[in-house]
Amino acid sequence: MMPEPVYASTSEWYCEGRQAEYMRARRSAGGILDMFEVARPAGDMSRPGLPDIVLYQDLLGGSRVRGDLGGGKFDVTGTRGDFCLAAPDFATDAVMEESHQLRGLSFPVAQWQSTLDDAGDGRFSFDSSFVYGRMFGSPVIRSAFRNLWALCEHEGTPSRLLAQAAGCEILAELCRLGGAPIAPAKGGLAPWAERRCLELMRARLADDISLDELAAEAQLSPYHFARMFKQSVGVPPRVYLTRLRVEESCHLLEHTDHTVTEIAQEVGYSSNQVLARIFHKHIRMSPTEYRRAVRDPVRQIPVRMPGAAFAPARSWR
Repeated sequence: MMPEPVYASTSEWYCEGRQAEYMRARRSAGGILDMFEVARPAGDMSRPGLPDIVLYQDLLGGSRVRGDLGGGKFDVTGTRGDFCLAAPDFATDAVMEESHQLRGLSFPVAQWQSTLDDAGDGRFSFDSSFVYGRMFGSPVIRSAFRNLWALCEHEGTPSRLLAQAAGCEILAELCRLGGAPIAPAKGGLAPWAERRCLELMRARLADDISLDELAAEAQLSPYHFARMFKQSVGVPPRVYLTRLRVEESCHLLEHTDHTVTEIAQEVGYSSNQVLARIFHKHIRMSPTEYRRAVRDPVRQIPVRMPGAAFAPARSWR
């Protein structure tokens, strides 16, 4: 029997290994995290040891699963919407007795170790902090999971800022559930740090700016920066960046003759379709309709301006 090829990540194994025919969706954020969805019949879904920690969500529930995900033998029946974890560098053993559908989020250990150390105040351990294979519910993780997938449906491949912010939120909750203490945020950003970060975001609207770059500007770790930014500004960095991009799009639509495709590229979106989806979500009309409305006020088309669109932004996740 031929040995199984070596894979770099869990999502790569799902895409290229013997489970490839069951892959339904995949989103990858440049080595920061991978998102995937799998729908498959009953059977063996064991995988080789890979260098990432994987969070699975059971989308259907009711399926009995037994095996070992790194925390010892288990035999449980899944509940719709609940989660379980698979350990890094561990050849998992898992057999599902019914057909099932899973969403997964894999975190490369090398990319996230420093964040976990920071979130857990240096006391996090992959060996002891998580109970691998235990089914658990978490409103915080469920909300972050749902919003991450929804945003990717609008924007396509997740940006580095979106991936890192969502990852920080999920891993912080996993640390809490696993017993590692969470270092509390100590107030918001210093005024100089907030000013420099907002200026950097405005100057680099077209770039796939990362949480690491913003945190470096404020001389903080990414984990602490994300929490302190939200305290100061009222919304997470990724939400504020969307606000800036929509507001700049409105300005360009009103004051220039650039095409929607050109404007999308100028504000950091991959296509005019992506800009149109985001614009319609927050302004309640297409970019073309907005341009016509602001340039022809006689038409009296109601325009939901960016300020109104972002009024409830403090509740966004």
